[in-house]
Amino acid sequence: MRARLSWRDLVGETVAGVMARPVRTILTVLGTVLGVAALVATLGISRTAGNQIVGTFDALEATGVAVQPVTSSVNGQSRALVALPWNVEEHLRLNGLRAVGALADAKVAGGGQVVRRSSVRDPKGTNEASLRTVAVSPGLLEAIRGRVVQGRWFDRGNVDRRDRVVVLGAGAAERLGLTRLDGRTAVFVGDEAFTVLGIVGDMAREKDLDDAVLFPWSLAAERFGAAAPAKVVIDTDLGAAQQVAKQAALALSPNDPNAVRVSAPASLQATRRGVEGDVDALFLVLGIVTLVVGAIGIANVTLVTVMERVGEIGLRRAMGAARRHIAYQFLAESAAMGLLGGIVGASVGVSVTVGVAMTRQWTPVLDARVPLAAPLLGVVIGLVAGAYPALRAAAMEPVDALRSGI
Repeated sequence: MRARLSWRDLVGETVAGVMARPVRTILTVLGTVLGVAALVATLGISRTAGNQIVGTFDALEATGVAVQPVTSSVNGQSRALVALPWNVEEHLRLNGLRAVGALADAKVAGGGQVVRRSSVRDPKGTNEASLRTVAVSPGLLEAIRGRVVQGRWFDRGNVDRRDRVVVLGAGAAERLGLTRLDGRTAVFVGDEAFTVLGIVGDMAREKDLDDAVLFPWSLAAERFGAAAPAKVVIDTDLGAAQQVAKQAALALSPNDPNAVRVSAPASLQATRRGVEGDVDALFLVLGIVTLVVGAIGIANVTLVTVMERVGEIGLRRAMGAARRHIAYQFLAESAAMGLLGGIVGASVGVSVTVGVAMTRQWTPVLDARVPLAAPLLGVVIGLVAGAYPALRAAAMEPVDALRSGI
């Protein structure tokens, strides 16, 4: 009569074998728990960190676009291939664009970059400084995310009327000793006086303007020959920079978009994938090593169990159990320990991911397939680890096993 081993009998024997020595089983399963937990937590934390980029990525870098004309050398002199318009606020009306402004250095005739806060020249130079003079459009303040700390910024009326007014960067005002504006405060650029409308500080972009004198572009074009912007600064909504950058070139230079050079931040998705890859590479090795250690632990314990149960193996073989039945039993026991390790490890990994996210005040993100696949991974580890001990148990002859077990 051919011996048979039902699934019910196999499950019963497996449970009895695993629970016969609970402390040993717990210690054996611990290696798999740590390995699976490390893998689940690694994937969870990397996804969470990558997702967090969208919320906390440096918004300044992620939303800034700059447009500059391409230049070529003619007779040893650099010349722009296209003249950008000063009224960029009217030219660029794009979805995702928050603010736009233009600027260019305004070269004062006679090298008059020396700015004084008094018409009287002080021999000691305590009321004057060599400052950068820059022509700007009205929208530049918002585009560079600056803040008016005193007075006000240019308005369209100042530009249209070519009013003789300037705005000082906070650093420039400090160097000139201007701490307060009274509505009549003026500075002298060369020998010309200009009323100081305001002082600007906290510039997130174009921070070198902090040490500059800013003119309305129309006044600078008339007085200093600032013919065209050297740079257009654009502030976009988060995630819109790439699209705005593509459209800006065509809007500012429709006849030849290649005549302008557009600088845009890297894609957030690419950055996210980079962070995830870095985190994965860092911790996956740890998880794999821990899984290997867990597999070795299961293999060792299963092998020891085989040696301890030689008499039982011989008795079962003598009563008609086939070799495959013995192999199934030990494979099932090692797979059960792997399954238990996978379930507990997945729970620990998810808990670690949530705990890290809560500590960092992040939103936890985890692919649901990862914790669901973790028990299956544990089973595979258990089967691989228990293969050799199971084959060794199945290879025992009944007589030799009974003799050794007595």
